Amino acid sequence: MARKIENDPDEVLARITPQTARRAAAVGMAGLLGVMLLIIAGTRPPRDIGWLVFLVLFGGLCLWLAWSMWQASAKVIELTRTELREVGGRVLCRMDNVARVDRGLFAFKPAGGFLVRLKAPAGRVYAPGLWWRAGRTLAVGGVTARREAKEVADLMTVLLVQRDV
Repeated sequence: MARKIENDPDEVLARITPQTARRAAAVGMAGLLGVMLLIIAGTRPPRDIGWLVFLVLFGGLCLWLAWSMWQASAKVIELTRTELREVGGRVLCRMDNVARVDRGLFAFKPAGGFLVRLKAPAGRVYAPGLWWRAGRTLAVGGVTARREAKEVADLMTVLLVQRDV
């Protein structure tokens, strides 16, 4: 028996859920680096004040990055027929603004992820460990499962082909 296919624009076609192990490893490494730099600055401060300032600032930056990555990577990314978005409602890109999806071997993409080239530039946004957008480039990946990211990229390519037909 054939099932009728409806084109509900808010139907979630696929999801990318950050992997717990990758998330913990990435946050742990950034946090550990920050703590190590601050310990070095506190226990064996360099003679030059410039290096001390560098150690403290870079250590604090690493801790801030770890905290930001922990918060950002808690979100799930959803693909609908009209947009790629976070579950909280933040839109990564609209499908009518997508020029192409690239997940090739030599693409400058995050680990286990893909690139989306946009027709019109969008604002700069960075969700550490999960996705970033600058100009006409959107990159998704990092702490994500490679299989889920591949599925979303392939579905986006199918939606682009359907749109252009």
